[in-house]
Amino acid sequence: MARKTTTDDPLAPVTLAVGQEELLLDRAVQQVVAAARAADPDTDVRDLMPDALQPGTLAELTSPSLFAERKVVVVRNAQDLSADTIKDVKGYLGAPAEEITLVLLHAGAAKGKGLLDAARKAGAREVACPKMTKPADRLAFVRSEFRATGRSATPEACQALVDAIGSDLRELASAVSQLVADVEGTIDEAIVARYYTGRAEASSFTVADRAVEGRAAEALEALRWAVSTGVPPVLITSALAQGVRAIGKLASAPRNARPGDLARELGMPPWKIDRVRQQMRGWSADGVAVALRAVAEADAGVKGGGDDPAYALEKAVVTIVRAARAGRGQP
Repeated sequence: MARKTTTDDPLAPVTLAVGQEELLLDRAVQQVVAAARAADPDTDVRDLMPDALQPGTLAELTSPSLFAERKVVVVRNAQDLSADTIKDVKGYLGAPAEEITLVLLHAGAAKGKGLLDAARKAGAREVACPKMTKPADRLAFVRSEFRATGRSATPEACQALVDAIGSDLRELASAVSQLVADVEGTIDEAIVARYYTGRAEASSFTVADRAVEGRAAEALEALRWAVSTGVPPVLITSALAQGVRAIGKLASAPRNARPGDLARELGMPPWKIDRVRQQMRGWSADGVAVALRAVAEADAGVKGGGDDPAYALEKAVVTIVRAARAGRGQP
C-alpha cells in the first residue's frame, strides 16, 4: 500500500504524493478529500491538470474567503507545471493558507525535481506511490488489501490472484473487493480459480480493446461472452477505464517521442505504446472525457447503483465505440 512519511495527518497544509502508480495516487487524493469533508461537508475540491494552473491561478484559489471555507486543491502531474507556475507553488509552500490543503501529485523522476525538493524541504506530508513492478510487491499489495477489509485469504489464494489478474493494481484491488463481497469465510485458492483463473484478464481486456478500437459488434460479442462465463463486471469496467485512460495519456504525450521514452514517461511497456497508438486513431479529447464518464456511470451501476449490470456495461461499451468512431466520420 502507499507508504506515508513526515506526518499521518491528511489535513496537513501540503500533501505530496510521489510516484507513477495511478491507483495509489488516486487513493492519496481520496484520503485527503475524505478527511476534509469529514471536517467540513461543504469542502470545495479543485482537481487540476497542469494546463489549468496558470501563473496566478494558485493565488486565486488559495486567497482568503469571506466564509472561511475549507478547500482542497489537487495538482496532478506537478512535474509538468510551467516554470512560472512552479515559482508560484514554491512561494505558496513557504506560507500555506489556513483551511486549505494543497495536494501535489508528482511522478518522482528528474523532471520537476526542484518542486519536489522544495515541497519536501517545506515539510510536506509525503505519500509514496511507486509502480509495483516486482511480483513480490504485487503479492504484498494483495495481502494488504485483504487485511484492510478484515478478511483472511490463504497465501496460495493471494498468489493465484496475482497470477490470474496480472500487474494492474486497479484490477487486483477490484478482484479483492469482489471476492470479499461474494465469499464468506477464508478465501482459498479454489475460490480464486473459480472466479478468475485463465479467463478474467483475457476476456475483460478483449472487451476494452475492441471498444476503444470502435469495433461495436466484436466488443458487444466479447462483453456478452464475458458476462455469460461469469467474469465479474467490476473487472470489465476496470479494463474499460484503463483502455480509455491509456488513449488519453498517449494523446497528450509528444508525438515525436520514441516508444521507449514514452514507456518510461507514461508507465506503459513499449509494446502497449505501439498498440495504443493504433487504437487512438479517431479519438478526441472530448471523446475521451465522454468515454470516461460512461465508464464511471457503468462502474456505479455494477456496484449497486443500477438494477442491471449487464445493461450498464453494454451502454458504456456503446458510448466508447461511438467516441472512438466519431473522429473517423463513422456513425
